[in-house]
Amino acid sequence: MGSDLVLTAGFFICGTFTVVLGIVHFAMPWLLDFDGAIPAEGDSLRPLDLLVVTYQTKRLDVRGIAQIMNHAVSYILVSIGIVDLLASPWLGAWFAPYLLVWIAGWWFLRAATQRHMGSRPGDWVVAAGFTLIGVFHFAVAVG
Repeated sequence: MGSDLVLTAGFFICGTFTVVLGIVHFAMPWLLDFDGAIPAEGDSLRPLDLLVVTYQTKRLDVRGIAQIMNHAVSYILVSIGIVDLLASPWLGAWFAPYLLVWIAGWWFLRAATQRHMGSRPGDWVVAAGFTLIGVFHFAVAVG
């Protein structure tokens, strides 16, 4: 009975946090001033060389890819959060361990890449928190 309560609470906490984080992430381009950080005008950027194709990269391309990647992460976060919030019906399914390991892997990747934001104490706290979410999902998968 106690382990069921821990699982339910864990998935509720992880799911709620993840949905809220995903929603906030949709606003990150505005919150972090992507347009100011990556101005449309300025020095030329080096071209993107893809074996036989060269593409002259513009600052607008970099701003665009930052927006695209941010919104893709936002979508994944909201999706993972909803999956967590709806965990009880699918936890006993054959695919549950695979899905949980995939989710854990996503959080471990996100924790590891926090270093790109810097090494301030807050960055370490964020990385540790994301790691704990990954550990929770992995532990449920193998438990």
